[in-house]
Amino acid sequence: MKSPAALGAAFCLTVGALSAARGDERPYVPDISTFMQIGGAYPAGITWDGQTVFFTSSMSGAYQVYRLTPEGWPYQLSMFPDGIDYFRPSYGGDRAIVGASEGGSEQSQIYLMDTQTGRLEQLTGFENVQVGNVLWAPDDRRIYYRSNQENGRDFCIYRMDLESRASEPIFGGQEEVRGYNVIADVSGDGRWMIIDHRTSNTNSNLYLLDLASGGYRPLTRDDRDVRYVSPWMMPDGRTIWLVCNDNPERISRVARMTVDSPEVTFVDDGWIDPRWEVSGIGFSRDYRYMYAHVNEEGYLRLRMREVATGEVLPAPPLEGMVDWAEFDRRADVLIGFSGPTRASDVWHWSPSTGRLRQLTFAAYAGIDRELFSEPRLIHYPSFDGLRIPAFLYLPRDYREGEPIPFILHAHGGPEGQFQPYFRRNIQYLLLNGYGLLAPNPRGSSGYGHHYMSLDDYRKREDSLRDYRAAVDWLVERGFTKPGQLAIRGGSYGGYVVLGMITSYPELFAAAVSDVGIANFETFLRNTRPYRRALREAEYGPLSDVEFLRSISPIHRADRIRTPLLVVHGANDPRVPVDEARQIIRAIKSQGGQVDSLIFLDEGHGAAKRANTIAEYRKQVAFFDQYLR
Repeated sequence: MKSPAALGAAFCLTVGALSAARGDERPYVPDISTFMQIGGAYPAGITWDGQTVFFTSSMSGAYQVYRLTPEGWPYQLSMFPDGIDYFRPSYGGDRAIVGASEGGSEQSQIYLMDTQTGRLEQLTGFENVQVGNVLWAPDDRRIYYRSNQENGRDFCIYRMDLESRASEPIFGGQEEVRGYNVIADVSGDGRWMIIDHRTSNTNSNLYLLDLASGGYRPLTRDDRDVRYVSPWMMPDGRTIWLVCNDNPERISRVARMTVDSPEVTFVDDGWIDPRWEVSGIGFSRDYRYMYAHVNEEGYLRLRMREVATGEVLPAPPLEGMVDWAEFDRRADVLIGFSGPTRASDVWHWSPSTGRLRQLTFAAYAGIDRELFSEPRLIHYPSFDGLRIPAFLYLPRDYREGEPIPFILHAHGGPEGQFQPYFRRNIQYLLLNGYGLLAPNPRGSSGYGHHYMSLDDYRKREDSLRDYRAAVDWLVERGFTKPGQLAIRGGSYGGYVVLGMITSYPELFAAAVSDVGIANFETFLRNTRPYRRALREAEYGPLSDVEFLRSISPIHRADRIRTPLLVVHGANDPRVPVDEARQIIRAIKSQGGQVDSLIFLDEGHGAAKRANTIAEYRKQVAFFDQYLR
């Protein structure tokens, strides 16, 4: 058997020999299956003494959790067949709660883990019930979680004693607070819990629960849609820091409030540029330091400071996506860092000494990272003059004015935002001569409440017109031409794909819809009950069937002329697989061109390595067939 070094050398010789033999200007590019094995690491926790670091990675084929040993070697703690959904270490760090589900169902159950050995004990075993949003009590004797076990629809909050394993509901059973409840914070003294009661993706209310008496009261009161994010109770038991968009600009910013008043005071002291949205905040365990994640038109930056004095701490010298942070007792910070050309890794930053250390090292499957390309942030005008931000990806050897095959990428949500994380398949496409444009059309998050609400309900198809304007922008500037354009998208982006090829039948030469919505009426009826109310608030109520039918691509399927690839998971709890089967049947009945890939062991998107390889291999072959 050859050593890893010998195998690596053989691979390099093969790559070089092939490139030389072919005489290509463009470097040899391995198969998409190789690209899909590039894997990074994501921080999952650090103990207060700073000695133990946890992270998750898909290096074994599905997301599992690891512990870094003192020597820096990753010790694998979990081996669930379908990977884990989440990992929550205790305050002491010796135990953790792991959430895991099967086949992409998202019906997570919880397990108690010994973080030294990985030994597991299952704590819940419900069928068709989702258990999650786990927080530990500060004494590590109890956990809190949310579950829809009562009726499959409403999320109540539960408390479990880890000695007796007994659990009890503590919030959410009362009629006024039934619905979508999320545990936002447990105070450092273990007395209070803040609960985020969401009525839509743009509106929520905060409640304060006394964990001793069980009494609760509302903390917020407003007469319009307001989002309250990342509330943290301070040690005085009175002050709450949070992120809120209840201001004239409707931009999410850092704010403070008290338990005695619903009034919110924004912290406008120059710490964060007011042009940008704040996506979340956090505090050190002793509440001496805080951080904020700032969304600068898709790029995530980390800002830190001392709470009492407001003194700003130096940010890590990293340009890209810093999307996770946790302090230890020395005020050092564990962070997650990635970028368009760099897979995610775990880093350690010491603001006091300026020392930055990389703790994990992504595996690039023998591919030179120097070949990857950075996107360019651009803005283009839509039909009504609205400026739409987008990320433009071009091959490294692109010649200005030369039309090339181009893919328009539609993100999910719809309140999602395309952000320039490392995307293996995009870099593969670029190295094979494709361009890609990823807009953030009206309705996207990250640009304030007003922008995010521009596609609500009856304005749904205005966002499709933003995608049409993106195509016009590309063609007018010579990046591509008719016959060389494709569109792809997942989840809500899958609806965008179907909406575009029914609204503009001659625009695209190929289209890929991944777990997309074809029929809003059946989607809302068949999605999991706990999701329905939030989705109706966005797309329109089931009581307005006429409107839902008017925006559903299934009722315009006879207009489809574009060859379509449909990808879906049979166990999808969000967008049921019947959405895929409806559009496939409709196109076939019209004699249209449609291919499909239905994974029997996946849910809302492929997660297993073998399936992701199969999916993107098929996508690449599909684009090559119709765009070359």
